[in-house]
Amino acid sequence: MDIPGNRFKQALKAGKAQIGLWGSIPSNYTAEVVAGAGFDWFLIDTEHTPADIETVLRMVQAVAPYSTEPVVRVPWNDMVTIKRVLDIGVRSILVPQVTTVEEAKAAVSYARFPMKGVRGVAGTTRATRFGRVKNYFAGADAEVCVLLQLESDEALKNLEAIAAIDGVDGVFIGPADLHASLGRLGEIANEEVLPIIDDAIRRIVKAGKAPGILTANEDLIRRWLKLGATFVAVGADVGILARGADALAAKFKG
Repeated sequence: MDIPGNRFKQALKAGKAQIGLWGSIPSNYTAEVVAGAGFDWFLIDTEHTPADIETVLRMVQAVAPYSTEPVVRVPWNDMVTIKRVLDIGVRSILVPQVTTVEEAKAAVSYARFPMKGVRGVAGTTRATRFGRVKNYFAGADAEVCVLLQLESDEALKNLEAIAAIDGVDGVFIGPADLHASLGRLGEIANEEVLPIIDDAIRRIVKAGKAPGILTANEDLIRRWLKLGATFVAVGADVGILARGADALAAKFKG
């Protein structure tokens, strides 16, 4: 059995836009529902949700029959967490709150086997199809997609240096935390911050890496895709459920 190729990573490298959905509901059932919609990628969030490693495993298994690539946002830039997520078969990870070159290099090293990194080695994990993928260790690094999330003014100052690191496949701009770091806590589309995000996307493109962003605003989605954003989450499962429920309740109770 050969190691499967990461089509999501390949698409980012080719500059082909990948449209995704943000997953904040820690449920394999919900994951399977949205995976069938045809999104290119589905973000499983473990930073701002109660999802644990077993929940992530069930969600990844639920998404597996579909063409949607599961991308897991780990809770922190942590070697043990990244190792465990990769061992259950996840190939694409998003690391939050990366600010410095040192932090970015650490994240990449956690996702690579020695001698290029420090990822622990285990031969019978789900990632290896329980030992059935014979060339796994030779090809795993090439199929792992490392996405780093820059979320502060300080991080943006280091953008080019971070993007230049070998093994960084994409740079994701975190709108909420970026707004907060610029004194706009609770906002996600301030008119003074939006040009900063525009500039960051252009800089990521110029650096030769894939830019990523999350927004449910259709005008901003099209604006940032036009600027070169490559992996864009166009909504969130919890938002779809909450706003849909609000609208339905208001329609009959208002």
